[in-house]
Amino acid sequence: MTDRGYQCHSLSDSLQTEGKYFLCRIRNNTKTERIIEYDVKPGGCVFYDAVVLLGTPGVNQTGTPVRLVGYRVGNTEYLIATNRHDLTAEQIAFIYKLRWDIEKFFQWWKKNLSVYHLIARSEYGVMVQLLAGLITYLLMAIYCRKHHNETVSVVRLRQIRISMRNELRTSSCEIIDLLQNTLD
Repeated sequence: MTDRGYQCHSLSDSLQTEGKYFLCRIRNNTKTERIIEYDVKPGGCVFYDAVVLLGTPGVNQTGTPVRLVGYRVGNTEYLIATNRHDLTAEQIAFIYKLRWDIEKFFQWWKKNLSVYHLIARSEYGVMVQLLAGLITYLLMAIYCRKHHNETVSVVRLRQIRISMRNELRTSSCEIIDLLQNTLD
């Protein structure tokens, strides 16, 4: 699933040749050559459903037809190119909307947890990192609410981090002293 910035007609041809599914939001000014147009339900968010060739003939046109679904949210129109003919146009619109929900979640995650990239690369590793981050955030939210009657803030997180470092230094010094006294 990609956004307009990744729109590449040759990529859609390659993905279809490899038997891979894709959804790609395309620019509203993309040239299309309609092959088949399907009926859409009046009054719904979907206003267009067709099989098309993308691009300008002889220049950058796709060699393999794609399905193009157009839908509206408020005043914004979205055009989604896909090779998923087994889904309804509404399902395709919903899948793309989920992409934005995921995008918003990651923006929140980066902002609130100061995480700028994923360390893990496997599905399991990513899930562990996400859950660890969420659990940490929830614990911090509970702590800030209980002890300071406020929501989590960057300033409060920095204060807590400094306090934890100082505690660890003090504790480690006490442990070292205790070990030295035991050995003497």
